[in-house]
Amino acid sequence: MSDRNIVHVVGTGTIGEPLIGLICDAKQDLGIDEITFYKHSANPLDRPKIKGLIKRGANLAVAHEKLNDFQEIGVEPVYNAEEAIKRASVIIDCTPKGTGLMNKEKYYNKYKNRVKGFMAQGSEFGFGKMYALGINDEAIKKEDKFIHIVSCNTHNMAVLVNTLAIKNKKNVLKEGKFLCIRRANDISQVKSFIPSPEVGIHNDKQMGTHHARDIYHLYNTLGIKLNVFSSALKLNTQYMHSIWYDLKLNDKISLDEVITKFKDNPRVAVTQKKSANLVFSFGRDHGHYGRILDQTVIVLPSIHVLNENEIIGFCFTPQDGNSLLSSIAATERFLYPNSYEDKLKCLGAFLLQEV
Repeated sequence: MSDRNIVHVVGTGTIGEPLIGLICDAKQDLGIDEITFYKHSANPLDRPKIKGLIKRGANLAVAHEKLNDFQEIGVEPVYNAEEAIKRASVIIDCTPKGTGLMNKEKYYNKYKNRVKGFMAQGSEFGFGKMYALGINDEAIKKEDKFIHIVSCNTHNMAVLVNTLAIKNKKNVLKEGKFLCIRRANDISQVKSFIPSPEVGIHNDKQMGTHHARDIYHLYNTLGIKLNVFSSALKLNTQYMHSIWYDLKLNDKISLDEVITKFKDNPRVAVTQKKSANLVFSFGRDHGHYGRILDQTVIVLPSIHVLNENEIIGFCFTPQDGNSLLSSIAATERFLYPNSYEDKLKCLGAFLLQEV
């Protein structure tokens, strides 16, 4: 195992690329010596992105048999894929659905005694213990080498519950319902766009879609069992996900108290804006790599309190952005278990209070 702190990111998609950039920009404050990244395909369309990440200070790793393919498009890899895994201190897998679980079986289990920790993103249910920064930090133990960073919408739902329904570690949520109104695809993607709204189906008999299932299991790491249900809907937009939420509490709460709780949470941004394009545009102009790193953006004019115990409203999900912060937090925890919270302070400037 190397004495240097080396972070290896697998994948350069909507999470991987900004994550590599953010770590490169903050690596000195984060106490990271080297950033490496794995790119699977030598696509000329990706050449500017690869060169941009190399220019920021990251070192490219590719499959041994694809070395010539990358050289032919004008980029020079530094490591082969397995070599980069072998020499890493922490590995963050940002690959598409199912690939992280496959990589765990094929590579990561082989090197778990050499590497301090492994992470996978969003869709890799079963990869390891679920984690979202500020939600279940106390559930992460020294022996947890495999961490599952929950999806962007799960982050959003989790912080809604955490802000309004968890009081002194006690759960006061009677019932929570969520409608995840999802973008069709990211502006960086050319596939999967849809011509009209498309409704999702409820695959989970108890909780509807995987979003409620994931938040249930996230809180279950703390011994908290939530009564939650979610539905999903895709819209023909590329801007942002949004969530409609309905939280019934066992305690009374006023509109002013709700607003104050949201404003007081450092990982929550609030806004008077009601259009996703305006929020998205603000993130593009003021966020790192155009990302808002807060876990949610609460639309203040949409909040309604019914019967003094039911909070209804809309919020926007800073997709990919909120999982970036949790990924870096888990990385720092592996590298600096006794001082990771201090290390994360350098990213505080990227948490917006108002959008």
